[in-house]
Amino acid sequence: MKKNIASYLTLVLTICILLYTSFSSNKTIDSSKYSTAGLVLNYTVSQDAGTNTSDLALLNSNKPYSPYLGKSFVGFKEALAFKESRGDYFTVNSLGYLGKYQFGRGTLKLLGIYDTEEFLNNPELQEKAFIANAERNKWILRRDIKRFVGKKINGTIITESGILAAAHLAGPGSVKHYLRSYGEDTFADAYGTTIQYYMKKFAGYDTSFLKPNKKAKATSV
Repeated sequence: MKKNIASYLTLVLTICILLYTSFSSNKTIDSSKYSTAGLVLNYTVSQDAGTNTSDLALLNSNKPYSPYLGKSFVGFKEALAFKESRGDYFTVNSLGYLGKYQFGRGTLKLLGIYDTEEFLNNPELQEKAFIANAERNKWILRRDIKRFVGKKINGTIITESGILAAAHLAGPGSVKHYLRSYGEDTFADAYGTTIQYYMKKFAGYDTSFLKPNKKAKATSV
């Protein structure tokens, strides 16, 4: 028994000596030698993080359609413009349709625009024409919007933005016929694009910005 106790005490003493040696060999770190004073600190996160400055700049620009615009009204008009002309203000297609949104001369006259050369070279006027035409179409189709939004025709849920996009393509009269015939009275433009395609492609955008206006006009600046 005495021998076992002696061995145990020897082991404990050895451990204590080893621990003391280990701790005493560590150097004390002087934290006062380390400082960020005078250094230029660069961060990967912008100081403007949390604001919407860049988003607002994008929304106020006339850049081609970007997925960052989402289902906003600006997203709606830019997506439609991209489909019509790839967002080119100065293009004229093989059928004579003009500009970013591919307006026909007859529609422009309804909006108070008679000088097509001025129209083609005036992006601001083209934007005004798009708004005016959409507001006029919204007035013409106001009852159909109320009646059909939320219903399904030919497998597509009808939305206000889909209706307005289709009216831009085919005119409000053709859209009325399509809706009231529940998709049986179809329409396709000269390139084969249908009302049903536009109804589906441009569904679900926020077009509440547009107010129904029977007498909507676009004026030059």
